[in-house]
Amino acid sequence: MDKKMLTIDLNSHVLLDKAERDGVETIYDRKLGFKAQCGFGLQGSCCRICGMGPCRITPKTPRGLCGADEHTIVGRNFARMVAGGTAAHSDHARDIAHTLLLSSRDGNYQVKDEAKLIALAKDWDVETEDRDIYDIAHEVAEIALMEFGKPFGVSRFLKSAPVQRQQVWKDANIEPRAIDREIATIMHSTHVGCTADIDSLIHLSLRTSLSDGWCGSMMGTRLSDILFGTPTPRETEANLGVLEQNKVNIILHGHEPSLSEMIVLASEDPELVALAKEQGADGINLAGMCCTGNEVTMRHGVRIAGDFHQQELAIITGAVEAMIVDVQCIFPALARVADCYHTKFITTSPKAKITGSTYIEFKEEEAFDNAKQIVREAILNFKNRDKSKVLIPELKSTGTVGYSVEAVVGQLDRVVNSHIDPAGTVKPLVDCLTSGVLRGAAGVVGCNNARVVSNESHITVIKELIKNDIIVVATGCAAQAAAKFGLMDKSARKYAGKGLATVCELVDIPPVLHLGSCVDISRILDVVSACAKFADMDMCDLPVVGVAPEWMSEKAVAIGTYVVASGIDTYLGIMPPVGGSAKTVQILTEGLKDIVGATFTVNENPQELAATIISDIEKKRVHFEALLEEKMSAPAEA
Repeated sequence: MDKKMLTIDLNSHVLLDKAERDGVETIYDRKLGFKAQCGFGLQGSCCRICGMGPCRITPKTPRGLCGADEHTIVGRNFARMVAGGTAAHSDHARDIAHTLLLSSRDGNYQVKDEAKLIALAKDWDVETEDRDIYDIAHEVAEIALMEFGKPFGVSRFLKSAPVQRQQVWKDANIEPRAIDREIATIMHSTHVGCTADIDSLIHLSLRTSLSDGWCGSMMGTRLSDILFGTPTPRETEANLGVLEQNKVNIILHGHEPSLSEMIVLASEDPELVALAKEQGADGINLAGMCCTGNEVTMRHGVRIAGDFHQQELAIITGAVEAMIVDVQCIFPALARVADCYHTKFITTSPKAKITGSTYIEFKEEEAFDNAKQIVREAILNFKNRDKSKVLIPELKSTGTVGYSVEAVVGQLDRVVNSHIDPAGTVKPLVDCLTSGVLRGAAGVVGCNNARVVSNESHITVIKELIKNDIIVVATGCAAQAAAKFGLMDKSARKYAGKGLATVCELVDIPPVLHLGSCVDISRILDVVSACAKFADMDMCDLPVVGVAPEWMSEKAVAIGTYVVASGIDTYLGIMPPVGGSAKTVQILTEGLKDIVGATFTVNENPQELAATIISDIEKKRVHFEALLEEKMSAPAEA
């Protein structure tokens, strides 16, 4: 098979040819090298939790050595994926909380959104009258840190949900407690000799995932907005064509904005800009990749170099002086690829040390100095660029990014007002859904997965949805795919159905809204929750869905589970490793409807997946419209 058949990105095609000429291996080579993946792994029916195994379930060996059946083994593996994903997202939030604790008026980090801090402080019963803003910030940070290990109570953010949804969680006994407690409980419960009941394992997974969505991720998003500023709509460009021939090109890759925010600041330092020019460059060009790319584009307009599958290809351009990473979704292969060019592959976190990288530890206490040191390394590397190895592909797309919840509400308020009202409500969005001008809304999220053609499922599903008047909000690499293919440009309304196109024109938005990084899926929860509250419904009553066409990480498993637990039907383009247990599949695709009001649907054909989503939204509208009629016909209270 031609490697270029594994991606629909034309820039990637150009660079795969270059990689071939340069003798450099990429993820696409490794994909072709795996003639067949492990069937037991794909089914989730291999257990390696204890030292007696691995135990693989077959018709001849239907139980592991301890006696665990396929349902227990698959359920344990699924639960551990949820725990791993929750740990990654929530540890991100923990680091942001520590950063907020370090903030000060004259320090490396300052409070950028005081109003959001005050609102959160009041929500958490923190005294705000006649207090210094940094005293408030530090108290909020300490409370946030207690959400990880407090001995009693449930997540503080649960009360942000509609009361109907809170009752669902209470009745099902899945209200998340302290984040670390939920992760530890799953890890204990899946130890050899513990939980061997699939219903209990799914129950544990629901509760743990909710500690991600309605605590860890929500905290990460809120505190990042407080520290670095709440995103506002801004123009940017996307794809590898954003690299520049005669500038110091620096790629920011990973997930945590504490580092990337400082790199942005350092790149604007006059001393370092002058140094870049002394080295023969025209200046410094920052470009983002993966979720760090989303973080810096939505707050600074930093251009998006690419997605998860393009990280090696960025280096293969021969034009990147430094690839700077922190945590999550980073290929260990980057060290070997960088060795083939002049690029410095710089790791910065003790949680993500990679053999062969240049390790410069980033410490928040020394943030700006660390950032300047890292940028200086990149600048001094410019002279080592081999121009004969440089090939920057030409394609790039424009788009509008940075739609925080506040920006979404403000923009939609234009439907009824001639200006953006920062104190607007979700009424226009609810009205559009109620009238049927918008048939529904979809959060399209997630990664790239080498099991399918890169970006094809994202783009196919998104185009089909907007064509059928379903507005799309996107995060993570799904958002970057949409940006690369021009679907976040306002001109993309030409791909939308009549109703959505009309809304886009009235509100001056693209049909696909950029909501940020994977942690920022909490913004989607906030928008859906606000709409449900306005309509006096549960979240499961709205014609809203979650979609992960190309998911691949444990974080995505945690996300999908908390989105379903929030009452939002979720559609996957990749089958999770649960097929080895018919009971697990039944619970996830049917049984959860009775517990949380939503389920998973899986279809690896993107056209069929999109058709199912559209059909299900229309079915959901019948229920939604019946509820609306019932509420309108109910007698008014005296």
